[in-house]
Amino acid sequence: MKNKILLFWIIVALVIFSVAMIIIKPTKLGLDLVGGSRLVLEAQTTPTIAKITPEMMDSLQFAIENRVNKLGVAETVVQRQGEKRLVVEIPAVKDLNQAKKFLGETAELAFKKELKEGSGQWVDTGLTGNDLDKALLSTSSTGQWVVDLEFNDKGTKKFADLTQQLVGKPMAIFFNGELTSAPVIREAIIGGRAQISGGDNGFAYEEAKEMVDLLNAGALPVPAKIIEENTVGATLGADSIEKSKFAGIIGLGIVMIFMIAYYRLPGLIADIALVIYSVILFMLFKMVPVTLTLAGIAGFILSIGMAVDANILIFERTKEELRAGRTLFTAINAGFDRAFTSIFDSNMTTIITCIILYCLGTSIVKGFALTLALGVIVSMFSAITVTKNFMHLIFGTGELKYPALFGLRKDEIGKAYTASETKREKAKFGVLD
Repeated sequence: MKNKILLFWIIVALVIFSVAMIIIKPTKLGLDLVGGSRLVLEAQTTPTIAKITPEMMDSLQFAIENRVNKLGVAETVVQRQGEKRLVVEIPAVKDLNQAKKFLGETAELAFKKELKEGSGQWVDTGLTGNDLDKALLSTSSTGQWVVDLEFNDKGTKKFADLTQQLVGKPMAIFFNGELTSAPVIREAIIGGRAQISGGDNGFAYEEAKEMVDLLNAGALPVPAKIIEENTVGATLGADSIEKSKFAGIIGLGIVMIFMIAYYRLPGLIADIALVIYSVILFMLFKMVPVTLTLAGIAGFILSIGMAVDANILIFERTKEELRAGRTLFTAINAGFDRAFTSIFDSNMTTIITCIILYCLGTSIVKGFALTLALGVIVSMFSAITVTKNFMHLIFGTGELKYPALFGLRKDEIGKAYTASETKREKAKFGVLD
C-alpha cells in the first residue's frame, strides 16, 4: 500500500508540473490556425550545375531550414514538392520582404590577394566562408558596427598561413562578390579571429546584422528562386480553433458521461484519469514542442477516444472476473492483466501506422501522426498506471459490498460461467468436451 500511495503522489506531482508548463510555455500553432505566409522555392541550374539531383535538394532543404531557424521561426515547415521545389510555410509572418531576401540569397565570403602589387586585381586564396565557425555582430572602438569572424580549426590554420604570406600587403574581403574592405596585414594572425569593418564608411546596423545572419546560416548549395508566394488569413484559423475547442469539449463531455452512466464508480475514476491524460499530453505538446495544426488537433481528439477504449477493455474484464466469483482485489488485478495484451497490441499497431505516416506524409499528415502517436503512448500510461493506482487506493483489498458501483446486480456476483463462457475457458486450457 505504501508503494501505491507513493505512486499516487508522483502522479499528483506530474499533474502539477504539467499544469505549470501549460501556463508558462506558449502554444505553437500552424499556418492553418494563425495564418501566415507560404513560399515556393525552385532550385536553379547553372553553367556548373547541369542537373538538380535528390542529394542537392536534400542539402538545399537542410540549408533553408537552418536559415529559417536563424529567423527565430522554429515552427516553420520546409518540405519537398516535386523534383526541384521546396515549400516554406511561415506561420504568423505577414511581411515577407526581408524573409524572401534571406531565404533566397547566398552567403559567399571570400578572402583574396592582389595578382600583382598595386594592380587592383584580386585572386582567390582558398579561404572562404566554409572555413568559418561563426560570425558575431559587435562594435569597434569608434562605435561603428563591425562583423567579428571566428574560424574553425582548419580555417584558423589557413588564415594564419595567409596572413603570414601577406604581411605588409592588403588582403581583400569579398562578400557576395562585392569588396567590403581590404586591410593591410601588419603581422601574422594566429588566433583564428578576424573583423570586417565595412571600409571607411562602416556598416549600417541592418547591413551588419544581415551579413552575420547569412554567414551563420551558410551558403546555399544550389541557387534557389522564389517562384510563388501567398498569404493565409488568420480569420479562418481563429474560427477553426474555436470549432475544435467546442468539438473537443462536447466529445470529451459525452464520453465522460457515458463512462459514469455505464461503469459507475470505475467510470468516474476513468474520467479523472482521462483529465490527467489530457493535461499530461498537452504539456508534452508544449515541451516537444509540437506545432498544432487542425489535423494535429484531430489526432489529439481521436487519441482521447482511444484512451477511453483501454479503460473499457479493463472494466469489462474486471466485471467478468467479478461474475466468476473472484474477490474484488483479484478481479481488479486480473482485469488489468488480461486486458493488457489487447491494449498493447492495438496501440502498437496504431503507433506503427503513425510512424509510417510521419516518415512518408506531408506536413499536415505528419502533425496528425505525431499528436496521435504521443496520445496513444500517454493513454497507455493513463490506463495502466493512473487508473489502476486509483482503483487500488479506493477499493483496497476489501470485498465488493455494493455491486452497483461496478454496474452489476447482486445476483450476477459469483454467478457460474454461461455455457459459452465455460466453453471458451475450456478451449483456453485445451480441455475438450
